[in-house]
Amino acid sequence: MKPHLIVFAVLIAIFIVYNFFFRIQDDRMNTIVNIALASILFGYISFMAYSLLKKMKK
Repeated sequence: MKPHLIVFAVLIAIFIVYNFFFRIQDDRMNTIVNIALASILFGYISFMAYSLLKKMKK
């Protein structure tokens, strides 16, 4: 489970760094990138939950 948490922390760091330093000037494009990054984060959360439930079942 530890590697999953490390990857999740890296994804959160990428999201924060993008929003503070590498923001796109076009608001529409910036919103699209933010939604894409947030979707990846939530998808990874669901993957971690699925993995945890699968381990608990065994």
